[in-house]
Amino acid sequence: MEQLAQRATTLTPSLTLAIDAKAKKLKADGVDVAGFGAGEPDFDTPQHIKDAAAKALADGFTKYTPSSGIPELRAAIAEKLQKENGLDYQPSQVIVNCGAKHSCYNAILATCQAGDEVIIPAPYWLSYPEMVKLAEATPVLVPTREENGFKITPDEFRNAMTPATKMIILNSPSNPAGSLYSREELQALAAVAVEEGILMLADEIYEKITYDGAAFVSLASLGKDIYDLTITVNGFSKAYAMTGWRLGYVAAPEPIAAAIDAIQSHSTSNPTSFAQKGALAALQGDQSFISAMVKAFAERRQFMYDRLTSIPGVTCVKPMGAFYMLPNISSFGLTSSEFCSRLLDEQKVACVPGLAFGDDRVIRFSYACSLENIQKGLDRFAAFCGSLAK
Repeated sequence: MEQLAQRATTLTPSLTLAIDAKAKKLKADGVDVAGFGAGEPDFDTPQHIKDAAAKALADGFTKYTPSSGIPELRAAIAEKLQKENGLDYQPSQVIVNCGAKHSCYNAILATCQAGDEVIIPAPYWLSYPEMVKLAEATPVLVPTREENGFKITPDEFRNAMTPATKMIILNSPSNPAGSLYSREELQALAAVAVEEGILMLADEIYEKITYDGAAFVSLASLGKDIYDLTITVNGFSKAYAMTGWRLGYVAAPEPIAAAIDAIQSHSTSNPTSFAQKGALAALQGDQSFISAMVKAFAERRQFMYDRLTSIPGVTCVKPMGAFYMLPNISSFGLTSSEFCSRLLDEQKVACVPGLAFGDDRVIRFSYACSLENIQKGLDRFAAFCGSLAK
């Protein structure tokens, strides 16, 4: 008898976690590795957030909460979405989850099933297709163009649609490309979705990390028609350097929110009680930490972009958000996996093959690491590229 369910056998292990684990093992063995794999800020969680969680622990706030999250946090999220994003969600439409990854998974599980297709622009965050497969739906991967900043166009959206299309996933700013959709671009995509009645999963976890004065726009804010089709996902990991806290949230039309709450009640139950108190402090406390962090990211971004684009054989789109860069290394005649494997072996630089994100022409660098690490790693990267060009 087969012991594994088919859905488990179709999953691809996370290459980002695998690369990060290999780099950490080398470091533990005393090897000087320049790591660019991790997708998390290298800043500590602000002290007032940690203090709020510590106080909750000291006060004995360690029991079950409602599966959807504590009422005061759901209300604070709804207030945040209204004030910052122009989104009119009631607290009952907000469900707090165990990280934005969990939010995405719950949203897909609540809305998609066998026979449904989900459009995913590539390069994509590597977990999206696996989540769709776990829901027994079919991911439809749509390659985007480097010259268009790795953003899907309305025509590409239309051409990918079939009668089975249920959803499109839009991540802005995006991991791994750092693509940020303008208001006009979002309006054009929303018009297609509304015309066909297709759900849009708007993953907005990087909303506060943008550059050069570029404005972030929430998809669901563009009008009632698209609001009714949009599931908005966000969280605390990136903006507040709270990756390990595992707190995200979804805001959606009432029936979808209720379904997500029901799924969560039978899987994880509530998000961690005292962590929710930290999240409440994050929303209601001093926000200056974010601008200071983004300023540091902007400096690293500029340095990395200048260095990468000065290397013969490498091209790169300048990201407008998040903290990743996707240099195109296809001119060297190696697959992205071969390139990254040799780069780690020969120069002790760890980055992630673009194959993990659906684009074998590129590799992903994270600049959520120190400028010193970036300088050292790019010196080695340049030397490696030089050796391949000989």
